[in-house]
Amino acid sequence: MNASDKDPLVLFMPSGKRGRFPKGTPIIDAARELGVYVESVCGGRGICGRCQCDIQTGHFAKHGITSTADHVSEFSPKEIRYAEKRDLKPGRRLSCSTNIEGDLVVDIPQDLQINAQVVRKADDGRIIERNPATQLCYVEVEEPDMHKPLGDYDRMREALERDWGWENLEVDFALLPTIQKVLRAGEWKVTCAIQHDEEGSRPRIIAIFPGLKNEAYGVACDIGSTTIALHLVSLLSGSTIASSGTSNPQIRFGEDLMSRVSYVMMNPDGREGMTRAVREALNNLIGNVCAESHVDRHDILDLVFVGNPIMHHLFLGIDPTELGGAPFALAASGAIHCKASELDLEVNSGARVYMLPCIAGHVGADAAAVTLCEGPHRQDSQMLVVDVGTNAEIVLGNASRTVAASSPTGPAFEGAEISCGQRAAPGAIERVRIDPVTLEPRVRVIGIEQWSDEPGFAEAAETVGVTGVCGSAIIEVVAEMFLSGIISEDGVIDGSLAERSDRIISEGRTHAYVLWRGKQELVIKQTDVRAIQLAKAALYAGIKLLMDKQGITHVDSISFAGAFGTFIDPKYAMVLGLIPDCDLDHVKAVGNAAGYGAKMALLNRGYRREIEQTVRRIEKIETALEPKFQEHFVYAMAMPNKVDAFPKLSERVTLPQRKLMADGMPEDGTPRRRGGRRR
Repeated sequence: MNASDKDPLVLFMPSGKRGRFPKGTPIIDAARELGVYVESVCGGRGICGRCQCDIQTGHFAKHGITSTADHVSEFSPKEIRYAEKRDLKPGRRLSCSTNIEGDLVVDIPQDLQINAQVVRKADDGRIIERNPATQLCYVEVEEPDMHKPLGDYDRMREALERDWGWENLEVDFALLPTIQKVLRAGEWKVTCAIQHDEEGSRPRIIAIFPGLKNEAYGVACDIGSTTIALHLVSLLSGSTIASSGTSNPQIRFGEDLMSRVSYVMMNPDGREGMTRAVREALNNLIGNVCAESHVDRHDILDLVFVGNPIMHHLFLGIDPTELGGAPFALAASGAIHCKASELDLEVNSGARVYMLPCIAGHVGADAAAVTLCEGPHRQDSQMLVVDVGTNAEIVLGNASRTVAASSPTGPAFEGAEISCGQRAAPGAIERVRIDPVTLEPRVRVIGIEQWSDEPGFAEAAETVGVTGVCGSAIIEVVAEMFLSGIISEDGVIDGSLAERSDRIISEGRTHAYVLWRGKQELVIKQTDVRAIQLAKAALYAGIKLLMDKQGITHVDSISFAGAFGTFIDPKYAMVLGLIPDCDLDHVKAVGNAAGYGAKMALLNRGYRREIEQTVRRIEKIETALEPKFQEHFVYAMAMPNKVDAFPKLSERVTLPQRKLMADGMPEDGTPRRRGGRRR
């Protein structure tokens, strides 16, 4: 953006970053250009409210700025509509809908700024049989002889064939000018890194080291839309040397996937900006793990990446616009092979990148990695694998048949559509229990060891604060409200309970539940419950479609994948109706299975072939085109479900009785649940 000295000067606080911008520039665009983090979920549609800012007024002598209320555009229709439907405090504006008209001091409110996110993705330490695509081969090369006029490179190739059996070797052209120098530095003893991924392809020399090189490294990385988790792995021992994670910097362009696609569509250089941001973050993470483990980043020779289709495209530098609407066409669905240097990754110049194949337009390489890790296609029984996120990815099957789909759950489970929601960070409530008699809550907060009713909690809360409700607690609080009778199976908050507890309060024409009273009051509103119902119904409906395709009425096991899935309590997920009935002993959280699947592909090229073949066999179901999706969705709005029975859950949890009318029918008129599906 070209700016002249006459353009308005904008100062962002508390970061102190400043710059000049032409009149009419949206505040959020100015913030992004300066690298100021402003949350955005809706892609500038003015409906999420996460991009609120405070316009400061007065003369700020220290900065030489006079900021007044008329230095911004008047309230837009989007802001007026938002203020009517949600809370917009006096003086607050939506930065996506407010334009710069003069010098400004803009404060990004700290009650909206989520603290540094807790990155909860780590390697689980399982042992993987090694068969890496890159191998180190030490050879001793014959010295030059005037009677044998063979070039240094050719004698090195002969040594590799003689000692290692490598035939028909190729070499990266960039290495040719270095071979003689390296051979002499190593006194004719060198270690070659040979890359040979697919059978039938020619093996290739990608790096040469003088003398004996007895260690080389690889990277396995899950590029999530919210967080990036990266592991530095020894290609020789298979052990994870170091791990690091960070928030995906693309969040500043839009929190959910569709808002990032919208950003690309509305900004000519949007794709380049997001590609650059994620590659810079990856280089920083590589630097972090190398510094922690005292490894030279140029010793990294192989890298495996996974991500959802939009992250996949943006990382590769591909415009994701086609994924923003039907038919959700991928630019490339198969596995990707390229040089790390082509992706601006600061590792060995000859290092190779492998990216797992995508399953479908909204079921990406991350879902393929989860499938590789958990192996539903290797099972005799029916295994359900769910990666819960803004776009849930679902895989169901066994060795005979595997099906997959995505379901548009939206960002509610991550707190974006919840009035008091926030990401998992210190100060966020992560666990909730509600007394069914008194309706009083107990909570556990990230950063505080004790529960809220235990000694020491109050003192710790003074330091850490209680600032919002993160995803795992959002699941639990709605499920607990159902179990304690605060909400009906249809999700309606019972206002009559206000006579029993002052936790039940009036909220316009509906009611709400006060979860926390403190410096910041946290209230679960009727709209919050509805947002969770919509999200869980979308996920359950997607699962039911896959079960229909498989011709089954129950699943044998369930795996929750992803950072969010790791911290979901399976019992509460089932009470809510997020997943179908199943023996809770066979429901487990599998952590960052996508990252582990990437590690499997890094350490064993056989796994690359396995997932490539598996993805070709997986049947992709497009939920939007399935006629029964809406029916399943409507039934799934109830808790746990309007028609599906949950007998295994009922063995562990006492579910509330459905209210009956005088004729013995449920008050909504649907047949009474009798331990099986309605026919």
